[in-house]
Amino acid sequence: MNLFTERLKSLLAENGKTQNEVCKSIGIQKQKLSKWKTGYNEPSLDDLLMLSKYFDVTVDYLIGSDFDYEFKYEHNNTKLFHREKNSK
Repeated sequence: MNLFTERLKSLLAENGKTQNEVCKSIGIQKQKLSKWKTGYNEPSLDDLLMLSKYFDVTVDYLIGSDFDYEFKYEHNNTKLFHREKNSK
C-alpha cells in the first residue's frame, strides 16, 4: 500500500467522514475515491489540491513528500536548498 492510500484512509477515519460525504463535498464520484483508497488509481494534481483543501493538509503530506528542507547556501542572490530526511 502506498503512503497516499494510507494517509487518505487515516484522514477519513480521523475526521469521521464517509466516502459519500467527501465525494459530495468535492464533487467527484464515489467510485473514483474508492479506487484511490484501494490504490487502484492515483489522483490527479487537481484532485490532490481538492483533497488537501478539504482535509486542511498539504499536498506534500498527502503524497508522503513532507520532507524538511534546510538552507544550504546562497549563489548569485538565489538561496539553494537541499532535501533532508523525512520528518515523520
